[in-house]
Amino acid sequence: MRILIVEDEEILASRIARVLTQERYQVDTAFDGAKGARLALSRPYDLIILDILLPKRNGIEVLRELRFEGVKVPILLLTAKDEIEDKVKGLDSGADDYLTKPFAISELLARIRSLLRRRSDAKSASLEVGDLVVNTDKCEVFQHGKDIHLTPKEYAILEFLLYNKNRVVSRLSIAEHVWGDTMDMSMTNFVEVHVKNLRKKIDGDGQRNVVQTVRGLGYIIKDAP
Repeated sequence: MRILIVEDEEILASRIARVLTQERYQVDTAFDGAKGARLALSRPYDLIILDILLPKRNGIEVLRELRFEGVKVPILLLTAKDEIEDKVKGLDSGADDYLTKPFAISELLARIRSLLRRRSDAKSASLEVGDLVVNTDKCEVFQHGKDIHLTPKEYAILEFLLYNKNRVVSRLSIAEHVWGDTMDMSMTNFVEVHVKNLRKKIDGDGQRNVVQTVRGLGYIIKDAP
């Protein structure tokens, strides 16, 4: 699970990041709204923690842009203002929950678990594109009704791309997802190898590639025409 923290109080952001890392989440941090928006639009996240009072761009502006661009990831707002107006504005702009500073880390973790559980429950156990079906509960892949055997990394790449269907995913993001904390930059080359092997297994009927290359950017799985 990857979480983005957008918080200009660097000590607080570092503290949250440290706790989340200890909880085995992968964490990225931005200290202003402009960078936070760039990261949120360029990488797939499972949850975003977003402060309202930010330099360069405030949290509400960032929130509205993300929702306008179709980013559906759960967003938890942080605010130092204990005012109903700010909470209502945030929720109306697309936030999933809010937390007023100061807060206990235990409460933050509880909110995060709740939002991630809610998102997980909303996801279908079946991911489909064309005649390819992935059962995420059993980690099984079928094409034309036949069982397709994938290695764990091939499966992880396919599932990750399907969860981000119609969106370009970079090799770096795939590598971070598949290898987690053990990832280094050389592993982006391994992504190409695994994608090549994956294609041999799911594109054997001569039809269009399920996993398409976007030159210079990464890979994408699009809805079947």
